[in-house]
Amino acid sequence: MAFSLAEIASWINAVVDGDETLEITGLAKIEEARPGELTFIANPKYEKYIADTAASAVIVANNFSGSSKTLLRCADPYYAFMLLVERLYGGPPELPAGIHPSAVIAEGCRIDPGSAVGPLVVIGRGSTIGPGVQLHPGVVLGEEVQVGAGSILYANVSVRERCRIGERVIIHCGAVVGSDGFGFAFKEGRYHKIPQTGIVIIEDDVEIGANTTIDRATLGATLIRAGAKLDNLIQVAHNVEIGSHTAIAAQAGISGSSRVGGYVRMGGQVGISGHLHIGDNVVLGGQAGVTKDIPAGLFYSGYPARPHMQAMREEAALARLPELLKRIRQMEKEIESLNRKLNADADEPR
Repeated sequence: MAFSLAEIASWINAVVDGDETLEITGLAKIEEARPGELTFIANPKYEKYIADTAASAVIVANNFSGSSKTLLRCADPYYAFMLLVERLYGGPPELPAGIHPSAVIAEGCRIDPGSAVGPLVVIGRGSTIGPGVQLHPGVVLGEEVQVGAGSILYANVSVRERCRIGERVIIHCGAVVGSDGFGFAFKEGRYHKIPQTGIVIIEDDVEIGANTTIDRATLGATLIRAGAKLDNLIQVAHNVEIGSHTAIAAQAGISGSSRVGGYVRMGGQVGISGHLHIGDNVVLGGQAGVTKDIPAGLFYSGYPARPHMQAMREEAALARLPELLKRIRQMEKEIESLNRKLNADADEPR
């Protein structure tokens, strides 16, 4: 693989600031790049590497300050680099269309001939598989499951009965869609299971990470709206709704019947209590513990979650607590000493 910098610039609508005849043989992270490779800077904290990187050229924003390196200036360096990775390296290998002989398919299924059903896949009665779907080894679909066109389910994904997967959905290894919600009634000294009769609906262009679990609704549907992106090891409880184009990092947990708005950004290990509403465009910092509704457009962090600047001030004050306690103890000693002196003076004969 070898392309001129001018050719690459035309692919990503960039302007070359330097030698456009440079030959690029690969892509790399800025701190690991070698001569002949192209890298990028999208986060200011990586600007410190530009002086020492061995990369032949660097993709930067249009307003990036000058450098001795040859630069490719564009509107969005991160997106541009993503386009180049996709163009030069492509995606993961695709399964060939057709049904593997080891697959187990129940009666009444409708499987588009352009889809791929891999080894040891199990498809339940009455399920529908759209065109271009890829079911990798070990995928299990329950009865009457629907999988829309172009979706990819990687190895050992399980989708239980009647759940619906939209188009161009990607579900990574080991994820479970439609497991029972955590619902029990306590009576006469023991728990009684509440039937979980609802489903999960995953709309178009959603991506779900490895070993993430999405519970079916008690009644109705647990809903993941179009374009949402869920990382690995996330728990979504019954009857939760996640809005369009919301991004949730690993190990987050959302309790039952909570509603998360659109374009929300949620850091790792965030916890949301049940029956809450998180507004559109909210940002939740990592490990935030949300115990009440959050209006649209706010940045919350900490436990319990509160406005981010308030949480930062309180954390800063908490860090000073040992010093403040030391000063208080010293002041108490000085006050005690002063009281003894005052008492002694009062006892002297006049």
